[in-house]
Amino acid sequence: MIEVLAPLPVLLPLLGAAGALLVSGHPSFQRALSTTVLTAVLAISVVLMFVADAEGATSVSVGGWPVPLGIVLVVDRLSALMLVVASTVALGVLVFAVGQGAADGSEETPLSIFHPTFLVLVAGVSNAFLAGDLFNLYVGFEILLMASYVLLTLGGTAARIRGGITYIVVSLTSSLLFLAAIGLVYAATGTVNMAQLAVRLGELPEGTQVLLQSMLLIAFGIKAAVFPLSAWLPDSYPTAPAPVTAVFAGLLTKVGVYAIIRTQTLLFPGGALDDLLMWAALATMLVGILGAVAQRDLRRMLSFTLVSHIGYMVFGIALGTAAGLAGAVFYVAHHIAIQTTLFLVAGLVERQGGTTAVDRLGGLARRSPLLGVLFFVPAMNLAGIPPLSGFIGKLGLLQAGVAEGSAVAFTLVAGGVVTSLLTLLAVARIWTRAFWRSPNQSPVEDTAAAAAADATLRRRPEGNGAASGDGGGTADGGSRTALQDAWRRHTAVATAAEPDLPPAAGAVRALRPLPRTMVGATTALVALTVALTGLAGPLYGLADRAATDLIDRTPYTTSVFGTEEVP
Repeated sequence: MIEVLAPLPVLLPLLGAAGALLVSGHPSFQRALSTTVLTAVLAISVVLMFVADAEGATSVSVGGWPVPLGIVLVVDRLSALMLVVASTVALGVLVFAVGQGAADGSEETPLSIFHPTFLVLVAGVSNAFLAGDLFNLYVGFEILLMASYVLLTLGGTAARIRGGITYIVVSLTSSLLFLAAIGLVYAATGTVNMAQLAVRLGELPEGTQVLLQSMLLIAFGIKAAVFPLSAWLPDSYPTAPAPVTAVFAGLLTKVGVYAIIRTQTLLFPGGALDDLLMWAALATMLVGILGAVAQRDLRRMLSFTLVSHIGYMVFGIALGTAAGLAGAVFYVAHHIAIQTTLFLVAGLVERQGGTTAVDRLGGLARRSPLLGVLFFVPAMNLAGIPPLSGFIGKLGLLQAGVAEGSAVAFTLVAGGVVTSLLTLLAVARIWTRAFWRSPNQSPVEDTAAAAAADATLRRRPEGNGAASGDGGGTADGGSRTALQDAWRRHTAVATAAEPDLPPAAGAVRALRPLPRTMVGATTALVALTVALTGLAGPLYGLADRAATDLIDRTPYTTSVFGTEEVP
């Protein structure tokens, strides 16, 4: 059965994208087609996961070509789990985008472009998870990257074009490095099939192995946003439309993490660069979360936490133990769902409050209790509050670090605890300022400036500058207006005495209604994040079995060649 089902997570979205282009003039048909395709992909992925867990890894030679000449797709516990989580969040994001498109038209997500491009993106992600050779993995990356270039610049605003250019340059650099590494691997071993490379790379001189491993790690580290290769992400992701940002944050970096897991365990199991990976994981956690704490914009804060929590996954990979890999696999699945959900919530906040700048929001929890719940639950999960799945994943990784017992591992354990506490601080600041603070209350930072502005305004006579001086007193009037704005940021209350004053920069905007489809999709994903806690036992068991297979390597190679003897 897997022989029939395995190609479908790649094939169905590609066929769906072609169909969506053919019916581009009929948005209702596009929506129905895209939703049907992703629902089918999710159902197929669930079947593949249960079959892979029950029967072990299985491979499919596309077109009947003999291995290693043809394209090989490998379905094991890890790839099947990634397919299920990816297709689940992709379906949720698609429904959210449909609701946004129905509410706003095609300004934010042009439907005729969005649906086929989004399906191509899903096909690239699925292909990367199933790829059994390095070149097909490269093709999967390129498919999803080409689609991401289009999605990132939807709407054509200046900010999106700037973010898209940065993203394209970084992605092309990573792809060129990956392609060069593939060329060197083929020159050294005569194959790019990963099952064969599992044997042949070990026969190369140690220096050659380290060179090839380093090149692949750098290429995948850029895609996964591992420090110091992560500076591009916070400036690229927040500029895109909400559904695009959500799927980027949830999936694209995790494809890079998946590639690191696969190559580190299957191709380079010796652990030559494990210590370097541990230090990179520590720097990723700490630098990312310090950046998050410093942000006053919800989307940018989430972008920095995305970078930070990649460090947890790299920590588990660098440990190289079954416990560490199990924690990493579980945390990848958890984080895909959590990060996607939080970015969708950010889209709802922006829609209702008119902005994601925290200092310009307030009272959202009182005015929209449902929105407050939708943010609070995944935010606490991201921070690792017990007994949520974030706590379970972090606990598993920290226990694996303690069990490893080295000084570097203990340093990472401490760094992981500090990162978790700072994550709680970052999301708590968002909660207190945007959701809990009264709409008429201003940030503490404005108090001193407002007091000085008030004192200056009290000393000035009414009408000073507006009716004096040549040209209407533009300079003095502008000064007075700036002072009035500062005072209004402090009070955020319009006074009857000065009705002509411009709106305060810190004033809370009128709340916009939230479309039911967008809220429903977000609520479903929030429910999924809660379900991860209830299903943490079976899910962690699956992650543990996947980690055992990764350490063993034999199940993977046997599934490709049908025997433990690899030619």
